[in-house]
This record gives sequence, structure tokens and C-alpha cells, in this order.
Amino acid sequence: METGLLILNIAIMLLLLFGLYYMQKKHVSFSKRVFTALGLGILFGFILQFAYGAGSDIIAQSAEWFNIVGNGYVKFLQMIVMPLVFISILAAFTKLKLTNNIGKISVLILGLLVGTTAVAAAVGIGSAFGFGLEAGQITAGDAETARGTMLEERSVEMEGNTLPQQILELLPANPFSDLTGARSTSTIGVVIFAAFLGVAYLGVRRKTPEHAELFAKIVDAFYAVIMRVVTLILRLTPYGVLAIMTRTVATSNIDAIVSLGKFVIASYVALAVMFIIHLLLITFAGLNPMTYLKKAFPVLTFAFTSRTSAGALPLNIKTQKSLGVSEGIANFAGSFGLTIGQNGCAGIYPAMLAIMIAPTVGIDPFTPGFIFTVILIVALCSFGVAGVGGGATFAAILVLSALDLPVALAGLLISIEPLIDMGRTAVNVSGSMTSGILTSRITGDIDSGTYNDMNAKIEAEA
Repeated sequence: METGLLILNIAIMLLLLFGLYYMQKKHVSFSKRVFTALGLGILFGFILQFAYGAGSDIIAQSAEWFNIVGNGYVKFLQMIVMPLVFISILAAFTKLKLTNNIGKISVLILGLLVGTTAVAAAVGIGSAFGFGLEAGQITAGDAETARGTMLEERSVEMEGNTLPQQILELLPANPFSDLTGARSTSTIGVVIFAAFLGVAYLGVRRKTPEHAELFAKIVDAFYAVIMRVVTLILRLTPYGVLAIMTRTVATSNIDAIVSLGKFVIASYVALAVMFIIHLLLITFAGLNPMTYLKKAFPVLTFAFTSRTSAGALPLNIKTQKSLGVSEGIANFAGSFGLTIGQNGCAGIYPAMLAIMIAPTVGIDPFTPGFIFTVILIVALCSFGVAGVGGGATFAAILVLSALDLPVALAGLLISIEPLIDMGRTAVNVSGSMTSGILTSRITGDIDSGTYNDMNAKIEAEA
């Protein structure tokens, strides 16, 4: 009986995937196909949960098969992240796009990422205050207790990791190891290594231009091939979104979401406010926020469903380019945004936790001094947060430890962590793209014509 139901679920998924393929053959736009995949995934997920229950073996087995499409797509994207970052930064030098103001660009991007994270912390504090959140309101079960113990153990391992050490972790000791993604800060290490090669290329071009010309041709050839791989992978986006969303909805614990509904709502209110701030910043820069919203929809949808900022990097960069951001700035903003200044995971989330947990140790969380301290620590600790699942946990441990608050209480939210992480990841990616757009605007590098051209949007047909 179970085998028959499993085959039925897989057959329905295959039918939905074929429907998306048919839409592609009919040349339905990329954005519409992603939106359709999102809606179908939510609907199919709810049907599965209603029919079998979130914890049923049939759903668990079905999810494993769905993961071939969903997680397989994410793995393909992660596969291309390091080569894309490396060759794109290097190509920015060989094409003379960053050589005149690379220092200014780097400072602007980092300043915007960290600055918006500080704003995100303030938004998180405001939401926690508005909804009256306190850790004492949440009942701890076996899963929450086990999660709390794990967080405490991890906190002990990280106790000696000071801010100077965190900064040193960003530097590449072995760039070839970083190209494999061995560290949580590997992406930044690859950016720095590629930048050194780019500067060296400029020196060689002055002394032996024939060698530099050969090197530039090799880089251009590799760049063309890597971008073709990116295009091939992006064609799979609607299918990946469908499978990931179906699994997420089907396996979500609705009872836990309802019991912790106030925290879920408070989190999404804060995330929505931060996203609106991104749109306001774009508006203040003299750009149409609705254009940004329409062009950013595919990458934000993918980030929301997949919960991986790193996997979203190829879409992130393509989206920025469709918004008139130059190749070099798009790559710098996208790459730095993976491990520095994540507005959702490193800004809103740890700030909300700090406000919730402070009363359990007798601290009034709404005194100006404590609020200022939380915002400052959140901004400083936003360096080095990994752009993969678990980054928010890492940020929470850093912030709570720095504030001498009990880390274990962060485990109380384990049952709704995936649901909140979806919104956090989308805001992380939006913050990264916003920093690239604003940097391009400030440096006068943005192509306004491309930004406003709705035909210049992400497509994966070429």
C-alpha cells in the first residue's frame, strides 16, 4: 500500500515537472515559470501534509525522491559558486572595470552591508518589543533541550574566537583549499586571492604587455565557459523551486508553527520592514523600486525556498547585471554578501534573540545602553557568517556569547527554524543586491538604461 502511494506521489511530481517543461517550450517567461513552480510547490505540499500528516513515512520517503531534483539543483549551483567568483573578479581586472576605484568600491560595499545589518538589528529589536517576545513564554521539549545543549557545546568551541581572529579568518592561507569551499569564509578568501592576481596582472601589463594580453585572453575564454555553465544550471531553477517548496511545506510542523505563531509573525514583520528599507534606499538613490522588485523576484524566490545564500550567488550576480550593475561590483557585492553583513541571519535574528533572552537573566532589554550594545555587537559579529544553512545559528552564538546571555535558550526555536530561515535568506540576498546597486549608483557606474529596461531581465534560454 505504502509503495503504491509513494509511486503516486512521485508520478504527480513528475507530471508537475513536465508541466513546467511544457511552459518552457512555449517560451513562457522565466519569472512566470518560477512563480508557477512556487505556487504548485506550496499547493502540492499542503495536499501531501493533509493526506498523510507531516511526520508520516510516506512523506519522508517521497521527500527523499523530491530531493533528487531540489537538492540536486542546489548542489549544481554550489558547484559553480567558487569558479564563478574567482573568474568573474579576475575578469573585472582584465576588462579594466575595477582598476581605478577598487578600494572605494570595496569600502562602499562593506560599509553598506554592515550598515544595513545594524539597521536590521534595530528593526529586530523593534519587532521583539512590539510583539512582547520573551524566551520565558516558550516551553522547552526534548528537541529544544537537545538543541540548546548542542548550542552550548558549540559556543564553548568558539569562545576563543575574538574579533581580530574573525578578521584573520577572512584572509586566504591556502587559496586552492578555499576554492573547494573548505571554510565558512572561503568565498571571501577566493575574492581576495582573485584580486591579488588581478593587481599582479596590471603590473605585468605595464612591463610585458604581450604576456598580459595572453593571460587576458585565457581569462576571457574561461569566463565565457563558466557563464555558459551558469546559464545551463539556471534553466533548472523552476524545477528546483517546485521540488524544494513541496518538500518544505509537506514536512513543516504546523502545530509547532501555530504554538510559536507570535514569534513567526514578529520575525516576518521585521523581515518585511527590512525589505521595505531596501526598497526605500533604492528609491532614495533615484531608481524605481518596482523595477527592482520585478527583476529580483526569481532570485528572491530561490533564496526563500532553498535557504542558501551561497547557492543563490549565480542568480544574484545575474540579477544585479540585469539591473545595470557592472560585472565587477556585482561580483564583489554578491561574494562579500555571503559572509559579511547578512541582514536577516546576522542582523534581525540575533538581535531578536538577545531581546527575548535578556529578561531571563534580569536584564531590562529596552534600556538605551543595552539596545545600543546589541546593535553594535550584531554589526561587528556579522563578519564571517556562512552563507549556507546554519549561518544564523553561528551569528546567534557569537552575539549571545558577547552579551553574556545563555546561548542554550536559542534552541527553543528549533521547530520553526526552517520556516523563519526562508525569509531570512531572501532578505540576506536582497541586502547583498541592494549594496551592489547603491555602490554602482554612488560611483556613477550604474547603467540606468539597463536598470529600467524590463527586457533586460534574467532569462535562461540562451
